[in-house]
Amino acid sequence: MIEMRVKVTSLDFMGLCRWIAAFALVMPLAAGSARAQPEDGLAVDLPVLFDARERLVRPDISGMLRLRFLTTTDFPPFNFTDQADRLSGFHIDLARALCEELAMQARCQIQALPYAQLADALEAGQGEAVLAGIAVTPELRKRFRFTRPYLLLPARFLVDRKMRQNGAGAQDLFGRPVGVVEDTAHAAMLKAFFPDIRAVPFKDRDSLMQALRDKRIDAVFADALQLSFWMQSPAAGNCCIFLDGAYLSEPHLGEGMTIMVAGKDAPLAAALESALAALSKNGRLEEIYLRYFPAGLY
Repeated sequence: MIEMRVKVTSLDFMGLCRWIAAFALVMPLAAGSARAQPEDGLAVDLPVLFDARERLVRPDISGMLRLRFLTTTDFPPFNFTDQADRLSGFHIDLARALCEELAMQARCQIQALPYAQLADALEAGQGEAVLAGIAVTPELRKRFRFTRPYLLLPARFLVDRKMRQNGAGAQDLFGRPVGVVEDTAHAAMLKAFFPDIRAVPFKDRDSLMQALRDKRIDAVFADALQLSFWMQSPAAGNCCIFLDGAYLSEPHLGEGMTIMVAGKDAPLAAALESALAALSKNGRLEEIYLRYFPAGLY
């Protein structure tokens, strides 16, 4: 099966798993009230992907014997096993919230499988929905249905803290060296969005981030998820901070994170989409988001 993970691929994925796993294991402990307040005062609100005024029809799925979500264990902080060997993460909490919203708690199950087996397992009826960061592709649309996205993974600039104090936004980087990992979606996006920035290509994530630490470049442009964890890691040494806002581009970064269901299961897809809209409206989706991304992606 082709790789379908939603695009956090500008930097090495397995490297990402290694250096954020430690944070993901303890982040659920920070769950609580409502808002995280970053030290620089930036808002970390989750963008609203569902119009609160829209009334989505929710089909009656009360006749379902069970609602089984299929996921993985190798995609922290979305899916991972914690120190007690329990399945944890953003997707796990979201699945439970969806089951509660749909009044399916007693019939809700979450099962972890190897990533490469998820699509075939869903098609074989081993589950009803996949919640694992599947990227939507034309090929998959021929086999499955997808909800609207519940999370978008933006690109962002990361700069030295001192530069952030002196600069207002991306325009302050025009003509200056900004690092990207070569031959990636983010490299193409930087060129398309900011032709006045002098892009400096690097072969891998480690050399890119070290160059930022050493002040050989003025900024990096990459996936906000990976950058948010790196800037909180010991390797960063509290050196850096986001500049300007988040940047989204469906042609470069894909449609975002969605829930995948069997191709013939239109009622379940509609019910899950309605439940996602309800969680967005009542703030539950943002609460779960801040549990695992306290520094914010936006």
